[in-house]
Amino acid sequence: MTEIEWWEYDDAAEMAEAVAGDVQFIIESALDARGGAVIALPGGKTPLPIYEKLSQAKLDWKKVMIVPTDDRLVPMGDPLSNITAIGKVFVPKGARVFPITSEAATDYRAAGRAADARLQDVHWPLDLCLLGVGGDGHTASIFPGPDLDEALSGPKERRALGVMPDPLPPEAPVARVTLSRSAIVTARALLIAITGQAKRGVLEAAIAEGAGSPYPIGRVLADTELPVDIHWSA
Repeated sequence: MTEIEWWEYDDAAEMAEAVAGDVQFIIESALDARGGAVIALPGGKTPLPIYEKLSQAKLDWKKVMIVPTDDRLVPMGDPLSNITAIGKVFVPKGARVFPITSEAATDYRAAGRAADARLQDVHWPLDLCLLGVGGDGHTASIFPGPDLDEALSGPKERRALGVMPDPLPPEAPVARVTLSRSAIVTARALLIAITGQAKRGVLEAAIAEGAGSPYPIGRVLADTELPVDIHWSA
């Protein structure tokens, strides 16, 4: 049974400060232990206040590598590019921001294989994976669709793969590359940050349903040995 702990906050600003503090502690612990840290961060709007707080931390940023939990197959600089948004915050601090996509690709599965090959050279497991959750229960870019089972149950050594959500989200109707379930749940620390009652309801249902959940996040977390901290604000 996955060990879940919920942390509740009055607003998104209070949550951002708390999560940023937790991430800073995890990074500092990794730096102390082996002189480097590798963390995975999601895109989207919810975590941006967390990143702004975290970027103010006095850390040896040049020893920190940041990998996106997922990215859309769009050119660097595109408004839909997660790595572009993450890089705007952390590259000026000196962190190494590691893209897992390079361009809009016609073959999303080939793009996923290329991302996986690149990530094989990165220190693993992740020191931290921070996740968000969509209203449809997806996490990272583990979406319902033809690649869901591969993302959840593919080879344990696979770190990333290409996915085509079905249906495509209207706000970002493109294929993606995502970390696999195995890459996520083998991280040394796993945090989830969400806002709003609707997403809380989805996440609570997904956790209760476990491996049989129709929500990808439920299946990602099912039987995870790692304790999971969920941070939520209304």
